[in-house]
Amino acid sequence: MVKIRTLLLCLCIPAFLLAMPENNPLKDLRKVSKLNAVNTNDTKSLLFQFGSLLRSSKGTRINNALIYDSNRGYGFDFNSASNVKMNSTSFFISKPTYFSIKVPEGNYQIEVVMGSIDKPSNITIKAESRRLMINQLSVIKGKPITTTFNVNVRTPKINDNLNVTLKDREKDILDWDDKMTLEFLGEVTVQSIKITLKNNLTVVYLAGDSTVTDQDVEPWASWGQFITNYFDDSVVVANYAYSGAALSSFKAGNRLKKTLSQIKKGDYLFVEFGHNDEKIKGAGNGPWESYSALLTEFVQSARDKGAIAVLVTPTQRRFFNEDGTLKETHGEFPDAMRTVAQKNNIALIDITKMTTELYEAWGDETSRKAFVQYPAHTFPGQEKALDDNTHFNSFGANEIALCILKGIRELDIPLKKQIKKETANYAPKQPNFISSWTLPMSDRFEITKPDGN
Repeated sequence: MVKIRTLLLCLCIPAFLLAMPENNPLKDLRKVSKLNAVNTNDTKSLLFQFGSLLRSSKGTRINNALIYDSNRGYGFDFNSASNVKMNSTSFFISKPTYFSIKVPEGNYQIEVVMGSIDKPSNITIKAESRRLMINQLSVIKGKPITTTFNVNVRTPKINDNLNVTLKDREKDILDWDDKMTLEFLGEVTVQSIKITLKNNLTVVYLAGDSTVTDQDVEPWASWGQFITNYFDDSVVVANYAYSGAALSSFKAGNRLKKTLSQIKKGDYLFVEFGHNDEKIKGAGNGPWESYSALLTEFVQSARDKGAIAVLVTPTQRRFFNEDGTLKETHGEFPDAMRTVAQKNNIALIDITKMTTELYEAWGDETSRKAFVQYPAHTFPGQEKALDDNTHFNSFGANEIALCILKGIRELDIPLKKQIKKETANYAPKQPNFISSWTLPMSDRFEITKPDGN
């Protein structure tokens, strides 16, 4: 299948932390990275102020649309600098625009001052591989506001001798490169961006497959990159899921080791597998053998670190019977996960049950609108129709994220108190409809479907 992107990505990983010029403002985060091993309370901020007027002597002023440069360590990225207009106090755009900052691995709190004295704004911000952070926030003319959100930045490195094994198509995605990328969409005016390394956040680690991972490009999406929008600023999501993953390959690719090298007491590990585990044949495999054993290993490993494990049964595929009910395609795998949870007193979110209710509430035709099902020529270079019954578009992924939040609220875990207070309760039997979905699409597309089914 032909692979097409509207923007070409170039993964360039120089010896940034070693070779950064001493007069570069990003050197402060290099120092913090070294200090973290000794004192995890150390934090340091970077402040980027846009426009010709420098409002604080501590900030780095950017008064023109600088193209991202790996040696400088910041700038407007992915051929979007031409979208940027500057005035004395801000930059403003009306087309999708990317701003990247080279930072070490870690968890960061981002503080963005937004708004214009001249006109209203409607601002959406995504981070890294399209993790939704700010959803169409309206800013009144003449009344700038400050918003904060948290972003996990990671690299494949575990230690000097061990790395996460990346699939070929992961090697040029934003989640695994050597910088943090913020994507701005809508009618956007930004005055400043402040980035602070934070070591005291509750981290929600995600282990799973293509229905969980941060899908790097449109029109594909998963719940893991939408749930980021619903937690308060005490939480950050670290999504290690990847397309095509099973429990065994996730472990073999060192992603469990990477997670366990970082997870701490009070963090969470959400585990959702099944779609690809079902395809593994042979002696010792199956729902009641290797699948159950590996689930138990994953959750016990998290518990040993003082973290809280949450099992998530697999999302349903969109296949209907003639009577309007949903076909069960996961066999005994959901029951096996339920049994592991019960035997080991593990928190469980039954997404298999919730997505069954959700799709049946929509019905056969309407449910198509939640999946990657588009006629030919909807996207650049798309010569054939896309007809996928496993992978979600942004609307569908957000509905699954709302199901996950419902599950969290029904569990006796502290995380439920860290959901934003304005997040409404959700009922899968009374779902939203795509007619009310207005989230701007990102500017990067790929018509090749993710691995897995």
